[in-house]
Amino acid sequence: MLDMAPSKQAAAWLGSFAKALEAGDGTAASNLFVDDCYWRDLLTFTWNITTMEGREAIAGMLASTLATTKPAAWQLTGEATSDEGIEAWFSFETADASGQGVMRLHDGRCRTLFTAMTDLKGFEERKGPARPLGVRHKADPDRETWSEARARETRDLGAGEQPYCLVIGGGQGGIMLGARLRQLGVPTIVIEKNARPGDSWRNRYRSLVLHDPVWYDHLPYIPFPENWPVFTPKDKMGDWLEMYTRVMELNYWVATKCLSASYDEAEKVWTVVVDRVGRHITLKPKHIVFATGAYGPPRRIDLPGADQFKGELLHSSQYSSGEKFRGRRVAVIGAASSGHDVSVDLWESGAEVTMIQRAPTTVVKSDTLMEIGFEIFSENALARGISTEKADMIVASTPFALVPKGQRALYEVIKARDAAFYDRLRAAGFAIDFGDDETGLLMKAYRTGSGFYIDVGASDLIIDGEIGVRSGVAIKSLTPTGILFEDGSELAADAIIACTGYQSMNETVAAIVSREVADKVGPCWGLGSGVKGDPGPWQGELRNMWKPTAQEALWFHGGNLALSRFYSKYVALQIKARMEGIATPVYGAPSNSGRS
Repeated sequence: MLDMAPSKQAAAWLGSFAKALEAGDGTAASNLFVDDCYWRDLLTFTWNITTMEGREAIAGMLASTLATTKPAAWQLTGEATSDEGIEAWFSFETADASGQGVMRLHDGRCRTLFTAMTDLKGFEERKGPARPLGVRHKADPDRETWSEARARETRDLGAGEQPYCLVIGGGQGGIMLGARLRQLGVPTIVIEKNARPGDSWRNRYRSLVLHDPVWYDHLPYIPFPENWPVFTPKDKMGDWLEMYTRVMELNYWVATKCLSASYDEAEKVWTVVVDRVGRHITLKPKHIVFATGAYGPPRRIDLPGADQFKGELLHSSQYSSGEKFRGRRVAVIGAASSGHDVSVDLWESGAEVTMIQRAPTTVVKSDTLMEIGFEIFSENALARGISTEKADMIVASTPFALVPKGQRALYEVIKARDAAFYDRLRAAGFAIDFGDDETGLLMKAYRTGSGFYIDVGASDLIIDGEIGVRSGVAIKSLTPTGILFEDGSELAADAIIACTGYQSMNETVAAIVSREVADKVGPCWGLGSGVKGDPGPWQGELRNMWKPTAQEALWFHGGNLALSRFYSKYVALQIKARMEGIATPVYGAPSNSGRS
């Protein structure tokens, strides 16, 4: 077999795998994997987002799911490729869905397998050849035009008709999920506390620009045009999101705040009270999704003496512009992305800025990261036939347990390439690290969501002394005129901006549903890697994100634009399946997790 061409080897393995599954023999199927193997599944076998690590875990999953999944019609799609091993893409079907996946073979056996649902049978999105006609070619005195139908839907949903799903939070994540649900025919309302779609971007500090490139940031269904800038300014992004909500026909309630939510375990329905432009409305959705950002409420650190400080003390979530700080001394507590961006905005506004670094930061130059870190999301990748959709699948097909190895190798290259840059930063008194295990920015983002910065200009200001740095010494207390450090030194400040991050999204649940439900669900995000700040234990996936939680009919959706784009599809498919009464037995579900 090992002498065969890559596609023949892949086809032979897939045939053996399909035969074992058809026979219901999970053990035989698992024996086709190497000892150190992984199978990551997005819904097709498990109705969950989960990774099986090792043959025993794979055999156990198959023993529980094969009878209901009934996988069939396995076939390669395209030619297999060979590098360190063989990689091949394939399609397949289950009793309820169609799917696609990626296999990677080493010495004739599978090292990693990735399977992902593409459509629910009988409930596929109406697109391409199946797109709606948009008109009835027949004279009809009772004809309802598109605008009339939209006006009726807007008027009735949330009043005479209840939404099946309520999405709490109308930023990028809520908007993308709303679009996915609409395309699947799930009656949905997205609520947003701000006055306009996109205000979650517009209301942030004036100089904010996305640090990720355009190829990584597309929304579903409507990609950015080809003349869109590589790095999107925040107001331009706000305008795009506002346009998107209109053309995707979302039922989007602005100036609406969720006041409370409770779940009736017997009736299987939520009672949600919202304040819509000052009017209290009660909604009765079957499912609620918290899409309030990647994280939860602002994290405000304890600063002894804060009540004595005579200047202005703000969290970064309250900061919008440095204009009013012109000519004033400002201390910025925090040296991750927000700390750098706020410091630059203050400097550009004419403030005297000092950044207080409480822990080392992973810094990567934007140009370097674009060239070697985002290689599959680029113009060059498109020229090689790697679309954003294919790049998403490539990223998703790598189990989280194997990501650190590749990232460690990447950062060895980055550290060597930009060694002089890092030497200058250190000489300026700025502390640099690349994570506890030298895996860099991406693993920090997955594990803790903190402690990193993509350099788009702040580092040169630090190197040149334009932005001061206090690093390696803890804050003892605030004083009436500034900050006292543990070593006895003081920093005079007229204002302090605390760029200290955000809490977990389950803290938003605590405020809206209950402390009991928030604790039952537990923290969101993090892999349980053992790194400080990363919730444990190891699950092989991001905690509670995009999948069933310990509270029935409660979901979390969030992340950057790329994660929101990709995983919104799988949240929408899970909710659609439940709406249509499809059995969704969740394998590996958290305790108390709902099934329908």
